[in-house]
Amino acid sequence: MERGRAAGVPGIAGAGLVGDIPRHSRPAPSPPLVLIHGMWDTPAVFDPLRLELAGRRGPLLIPHLPHRFGLTPITVQAALLGSHIDDCFGPEQPIDLLGFSMGGVIARTWIQLLGGHRRTRRLISVGSPQQGTLTAGPWPRWPLAGIADLKTGSQLLQRLNANLTTLQMVDCCSFYCEPDLMVVPAWRAVLPIGPGKNLPVRYHHQLLTHPGALQPLVMELLRSEP
Repeated sequence: MERGRAAGVPGIAGAGLVGDIPRHSRPAPSPPLVLIHGMWDTPAVFDPLRLELAGRRGPLLIPHLPHRFGLTPITVQAALLGSHIDDCFGPEQPIDLLGFSMGGVIARTWIQLLGGHRRTRRLISVGSPQQGTLTAGPWPRWPLAGIADLKTGSQLLQRLNANLTTLQMVDCCSFYCEPDLMVVPAWRAVLPIGPGKNLPVRYHHQLLTHPGALQPLVMELLRSEP
């Protein structure tokens, strides 16, 4: 499978870093931040959040994951995410993850099933169907394996929820909104570990565009260690 692209800047070819901090640089006050987009999105979906952060978090990696309109299984995308992280930061650098929509489930899959818990400090899930969503119900496993992984009670979600040991090693929190036509019912966007917060926005993508969502997200991203 062709590897996905990563958002980058001139002079850091292929690194997938946003900002002027090269990979493998000296440790920053906070670990690198990885943003994972959802289906039908691109790294550009995080532009409002990047502007709101105003350079206060970095290095920053925003890989492009080829969801292929829901054809690619989430486990495959999680493995690709891990490859991007290793390429940019090496195999041991601790990181924070923020996943939007399907991206939050991809991040969680990498943490729980592919060893990502060993280096993940914090997981922030934003509008991600961590407990499944009724909107994925009508879609068949073949050929739409990625969408089917988000069905309530899918094999993937059952596997993730059956053993939370590795997830408990990570500082987790969830953000969601009501109503959200992508995650139905909305409470299913809450991880089984950590707090969940209902943001005062009206639909799914406002979780990354509305000031009422961006401000709490930035506060969480800039939060000091508890």
